[in-house]
Amino acid sequence: MKDIEFANPWLFLLLLVLVPLILFYIFKWNDVPTVKTSSVQALKVFGNSWKKWLAHILFGLKMLAVILIVTAMARPQKITKDSYGDNDPLKMNVDVEGIDIMMTIDISSSMLAQDLRPNRLVAAKDAAIRFINNRPFDRIGLVVFSGETVLISPVTSDHITLINFFNNVNSGILEDGTALGDGLANAVSKLKESDAPSKVIILLTDGVNNKGSVNPVDAGSLAKQEGIRIYTVGVGTRGTAPYPMKDMFGNTHLVDVPVEIDESLLMQLAENTGGSYFRATNTKKLQEIYDQIDQLEKTKFDEQVMNLRVEKLKIEEKYLVLVLIALGLLLGESILRRLVLRSIPN
Repeated sequence: MKDIEFANPWLFLLLLVLVPLILFYIFKWNDVPTVKTSSVQALKVFGNSWKKWLAHILFGLKMLAVILIVTAMARPQKITKDSYGDNDPLKMNVDVEGIDIMMTIDISSSMLAQDLRPNRLVAAKDAAIRFINNRPFDRIGLVVFSGETVLISPVTSDHITLINFFNNVNSGILEDGTALGDGLANAVSKLKESDAPSKVIILLTDGVNNKGSVNPVDAGSLAKQEGIRIYTVGVGTRGTAPYPMKDMFGNTHLVDVPVEIDESLLMQLAENTGGSYFRATNTKKLQEIYDQIDQLEKTKFDEQVMNLRVEKLKIEEKYLVLVLIALGLLLGESILRRLVLRSIPN
């Protein structure tokens, strides 16, 4: 488990459910039914069957599988640093002119739609983290919005902490809705304080402004006055998209819902500030959009920058092997229960 971090460590609280399950199992096992008989002499020849004690393995396999599944849900990740360049302090006299970038991301409930895999929000977070890793010289911050907005991180060069913030952002932490204008205004107000020669906002949304107190056009005009470029990204396929909805019994079903993105507004915000508008209709396209923005916004630096030692974060997801082991344990438990430890009635 060295170098392993968990994106959702709070999910380990689910393991507390195992405590009453284990206690119930112990109580049930000790609560042996009795049968009246004139003598137990004839039963002594059977002794304690090895299968009686082996039966405990079935419960143990189930519990271990649950533990592995919860651990997988917590998303174990191996975070390593890839370093390149020279660490010679005599060659560190480069003048890097970085860019301050505020990533402004919609986290409303509609971002859980699954036209992008596994859903829009996870795809957006993964693409943003990849973008951050490609910008070692820039300060980057994060604003999220739904029915309200909040600053998660001001612009910072501490990309490790910023990525951890990204991993912990989920839909539902704010009032639902799409306060696009408020989110944009929040990002602009933070970049106003920056003295960077170049300032950029990447605004990602999948909806139409329907909440908040700030008109998005007014927020865009303020960005233009401050010399801030806005790149806007509309996320969602065209037509309808599968969205997870619960029925009256609490079961989740995918239901096709209309995709409504105010593209004219997003185009206007981008064009008025010298940025560009993009439409991401699938996960691959979203990655390509961030790559394109990366190429458009190049950091200015001295040619000797090749001598500077640079560290990039590399994140490897480790949950898949846990899921496969858990499935193997459940399969083994099922085989044992049906072939070796069959009970009557079965």
